[in-house]
Amino acid sequence: MTDDRTAILYRMVLPDHECPFGVHARELIEQSDYELDEHILATRDEVEAFKAEHSVDTTPQLFIAGKRIGGSSDLEHFLEEESSKAS
Repeated sequence: MTDDRTAILYRMVLPDHECPFGVHARELIEQSDYELDEHILATRDEVEAFKAEHSVDTTPQLFIAGKRIGGSSDLEHFLEEESSKAS
């Protein structure tokens, strides 16, 4: 089980394509005070199975404290909101 300061990231890295939104999400987490638990979806079948299992249309997807945050733009908003609450 992960703690509240661990961000679980599922992102697509196929042999011929690395999703730029997943790269951006990883960079955002690395710049935050969250620990990164990264899961690479390395085949189209893995991507489609993940999307079906979590009822989402896109990757990357991030989870923090057992809650789905969403994709990279959702993560940006989450981190901005969290930062403004801390101020």
